[in-house]
Amino acid sequence: MKTMKYIIHFALILATLVACQTEKKQAQVYQCPMACEGTKTFDSAGSCGVCKMDLEVLSDAHANTVAAEDLSDTSIFNLTSTWHTEEGTAIALNDLKGKTLVMVMIYTSCKAACPRLVADMRNIEKKIPENLVNDVHFVMVSIDPETDTPERLQAFAEENYMDGEQWTFLQGTPSSVREFANVLAVKYKQITPIDFSHSNIISVFDPGGELIHQQEGLGVDNKETITAIISTVKKSNS
Repeated sequence: MKTMKYIIHFALILATLVACQTEKKQAQVYQCPMACEGTKTFDSAGSCGVCKMDLEVLSDAHANTVAAEDLSDTSIFNLTSTWHTEEGTAIALNDLKGKTLVMVMIYTSCKAACPRLVADMRNIEKKIPENLVNDVHFVMVSIDPETDTPERLQAFAEENYMDGEQWTFLQGTPSSVREFANVLAVKYKQITPIDFSHSNIISVFDPGGELIHQQEGLGVDNKETITAIISTVKKSNS
């Protein structure tokens, strides 16, 4: 795990070097007054997509807690790429901050490994105690962004009973997907116009985006993964 953290640290540094650099500025941060989407924040004024109430400006003290400069060097939230959810909403990875994350990379047209990864993710969800599961967010990242449009991801989520609030599917760009895969040490390669070979890795991150645990393989014993998730949730709630 220590070696993996060094790899992720190095990958994040590379990603930062190639990303567009913008000057840090004091910008207002907005959030739904009803917290419909948990701790998710917005960079501009508007209304909540759930309850339609006007977004409120956070206090400076609160806004500082979600500022990018508070993140560690190895947090995945340092990645600045834009993604689209299965609902078509544009987000950054930093918008997922605040919950323990369980993430995996798949593609929806896969007929071999991915259905088993989906089953593994659902099995993990079932083993999280009911009093803790609301503090866990399950994220499926597509390695085939050209095929896996938000509409396709939404249909896939519904077909696999993964359309609850605790599930999010992400479509990126070819470059952002490759960047994210490198950070997770996930290897993938397109072998035909519709097929990919890829690593089978489920990753667990703490609410600050730090890698805590990785599970590699299909249908493997997930006891260590469940333990890592539960201990991370309890630690963040203490």
